[in-house]
Amino acid sequence: MFQRSAGVAAAALAVLTACSHGGPTPPTAVSAAPAVASAPLRMAPSVPVLAGGYKKVAAPAGASAYFINLKNGDVVTSPVLVQFGLRGIGVAPAGLEKENTGHHHLLVNVAEIDVNNALPATDNVRHFGGGQTEARIELKPGTYTLQLLLADHNHIPHHPLVMSERITISVR
Repeated sequence: MFQRSAGVAAAALAVLTACSHGGPTPPTAVSAAPAVASAPLRMAPSVPVLAGGYKKVAAPAGASAYFINLKNGDVVTSPVLVQFGLRGIGVAPAGLEKENTGHHHLLVNVAEIDVNNALPATDNVRHFGGGQTEARIELKPGTYTLQLLLADHNHIPHHPLVMSERITISVR
């Protein structure tokens, strides 16, 4: 046990020494927590594994979401037609595990969201688990932020995220 801990400590010291002498900065911070000898010090998995062992679904490189018919600053009337666009990835209903696909979620006035858990179904996080690519949504007069977020068959966002820009619209 002592030899294993000493080896891990020596490796950590080597990384710290390299950093303090102009060497490359490791992508993860070194902490005082005990290290596990089998865990890499500098490499994170390409697709995160969440608590419980769930591996996030990988999104194809360059995949993106966007609004087809709305842009930042638009003034609209309710019900608002929202058309969902995707590049580099397809659409499949929730519950169907199919490579390079996901389903849409519309974030309404959401500033932060936990992208490592299933998205909640609320008035602010609207699910389109049937594979819909557009929706008419009722909004009272006012100003709203909208953002699209694609998620896997279990409603967990992909890695990396497939998310549109956040836009602001006004409903009269």
